[in-house]
Amino acid sequence: MSHQPSVILATASYDHTIRFWEAKSGRCYRTIQYPDSQVNRLEITPDKQYLAAAGNPHIRLFEVNSNSPQPVISYDSHTNNVMAVGFQCDGNWMYSGSEDGTVKIWDLRAPGCQREYESRAAVNTVVLHPNQTELISGDQNGNIRVWDLTANSCSCELVPEVDTAVRSLTVMWDGSLVVAANNNGTCYVWRLLRGNQTMTNFEPLHKLQAHNGYILKCLLSPEFCEPHRYLATASSDHTVKIWNVDGFTLEKTLNEHRRWVWDCVFSVDGAYLITASSDSTARLWTMATGEAIRVYEGHHKATVCCALHDGAETSPC
Repeated sequence: MSHQPSVILATASYDHTIRFWEAKSGRCYRTIQYPDSQVNRLEITPDKQYLAAAGNPHIRLFEVNSNSPQPVISYDSHTNNVMAVGFQCDGNWMYSGSEDGTVKIWDLRAPGCQREYESRAAVNTVVLHPNQTELISGDQNGNIRVWDLTANSCSCELVPEVDTAVRSLTVMWDGSLVVAANNNGTCYVWRLLRGNQTMTNFEPLHKLQAHNGYILKCLLSPEFCEPHRYLATASSDHTVKIWNVDGFTLEKTLNEHRRWVWDCVFSVDGAYLITASSDSTARLWTMATGEAIRVYEGHHKATVCCALHDGAETSPC
């Protein structure tokens, strides 16, 4: 067992590897071979103990603080690419979304999948509302659905643009905004209003034509970034754009990647952004200047996802 770093940064690539990096130096200190499929998404558990890798069609959990190449557990009931994975804030359960058209919930203290919701189209993105009781999914047919975990049903459905795939969803840390990004380079922004029941109501706030290409990831800045509120959009046009949520004006364009930018993740204070690109690199950007201050080189093919945990071991629920 090696000493656990305070900053955990991992990337995955079409070269069938997952790499762990020293964020400051850029040194890769661990490589996990992942021969079964490509990895579509990475997520670190709130307690920093495990890294979830979403592949095709399984989700594998690896120990962060270990040199073992083997996963500690595999979750296997999806039947196609798993495109989304995440954890409830105290780490008791995991959620996932797949191109098999389902959203699933997995209790990490019990075997198997506990719940399954049918989206009826390939699911590209799933996010957990900060209230920890609603999942929001986006699919290939352009549907956004809210899954009420208390009522165990779909409480809300909307289609911002018919037959235009929703690629990425993000919710503001305080639950006030949700953003959906699509294949036309458009972001739809809604205010989330709490109804009489637990149902979340969407009030249209803004439509942002952010890129000419696909938006592959959109991400709102975290709580400790306040009072600044940013929206990051990563695109097939090789750029990441940083928008000020107050008015959705363009703050910065991050343009050093040479190919599609697939994923991005903010540091806990919103001062830095990590990006993953088809140019096989990941990069660390400082929000203050919009400059890339570190390049993570080592993958041999497209780097398609990244995960970062530089905060406290658990975020409070």
